[in-house]
Amino acid sequence: MSNNQRIPGRARGGHALLFARNFFRHPRMLGSIVPSSRFLINQLLEPIDWAQARLIVEYGPGVGSITEEILRRMRPDASLIAIETNPEFVRFLRSYTEDERLHVVEASAERVVEILRQHGHEKADYIISGIPFSTISAPVRERILRKTRSVLEPRGSFLVYQFSTWILEDLQRIFCYVRRQFEPLNVLPAYLFFCQPETA
Repeated sequence: MSNNQRIPGRARGGHALLFARNFFRHPRMLGSIVPSSRFLINQLLEPIDWAQARLIVEYGPGVGSITEEILRRMRPDASLIAIETNPEFVRFLRSYTEDERLHVVEASAERVVEILRQHGHEKADYIISGIPFSTISAPVRERILRKTRSVLEPRGSFLVYQFSTWILEDLQRIFCYVRRQFEPLNVLPAYLFFCQPETA
């Protein structure tokens, strides 16, 4: 990918401030005051088969720390659909990201089935999420997780990072396979869950 397709340096320079400002406004929506570290991003994305992945979905991209790295590693003919509820983050990503493989949608992850169909897809290879499930109501959380499983390819994966293990029981109930890891070199230290709709 050429440099002009990535988030420009002037945007990256201000993204931490934008993220922090929104954390103080909506702490339950973000869960952390700073964007994800490179240690977390590398561990989170490690399971992805980049040569095969044609459609990746990201829930809650925020200011695009993970989004940018996904685009850097993705195939030239792959697509990334980023679903974000915060209008400031949506404007930021749309203004500063020129990569045509990225589609930023202002919506809840509850609408993932509808959103994929609107973009000409039925299934995703990978879905990545950092949305704080512990702050979401039980009915909404259940719908997001079940719809996520329904749109994953049989051998696809749901890659989740959280700041507690609170969501583990729900993931184990809905997905056939769940593997847990831990990343201490992040603010805050994070738990990662790698989930598949079928057994590994």
